[in-house]
Amino acid sequence: MKTDGQLKQEVEEELEWDAAVTATDIGVEVANGVVTLSGHPASLAEKLGAERAAQRVAGVKAVVVEMEVRLPQRDQHSDEDVAGAVRAILHWSVAVPDDAVKIQVEKGWVTLTGTLDWAYQRHVVARAVGQMRGIRGVTNAIEVHPKVASDQIGKSIGEALRRHAEREIRHIGIDVKDGTVTLTGKVGSYAERKVARGVAWSTPGVCAVVDDLVVE
Repeated sequence: MKTDGQLKQEVEEELEWDAAVTATDIGVEVANGVVTLSGHPASLAEKLGAERAAQRVAGVKAVVVEMEVRLPQRDQHSDEDVAGAVRAILHWSVAVPDDAVKIQVEKGWVTLTGTLDWAYQRHVVARAVGQMRGIRGVTNAIEVHPKVASDQIGKSIGEALRRHAEREIRHIGIDVKDGTVTLTGKVGSYAERKVARGVAWSTPGVCAVVDDLVVE
């Protein structure tokens, strides 16, 4: 098992390695395997990149985010301009029906609402918006209305996990109710946890995922 000092060093090295992150913008502290990220990244994309970098390091149990985006002058735009840019991005996305997502922008913070048929569409929207300039944060309040029975959702997740991570499926419990999937059990790393969570989110009919998995 890695010490907190080893984890801190490896997270800092991962931040240095990741081209999407300016490591000097991010502070790293580790206590009992829990990583706390602080600082002022210059974009939401960099903030999200730092979170993903920390999560990739084996042995990290959880990541606490205390970062606040501080946009450089060149990336500061009016809320009207930001809203227009977000609307254009969604309009050109083949994964999202036109006008299915409503947009609200306040001081650079984007709130997304509306209803979609699939959970993957919800993630496509959030990922696309999160990579844009001039955005300080995103609240993804889009709802997903499932069209698949709960028993079929659970079966699909189990089959997908066997294809993607056969070893982990033996330790993961899957419960589905009204489109909400709850994952329980133990996994060996944050990477395995991410695989299980990703499989659940990608399954047709899933509208929410509760991740109660424990990293040993």
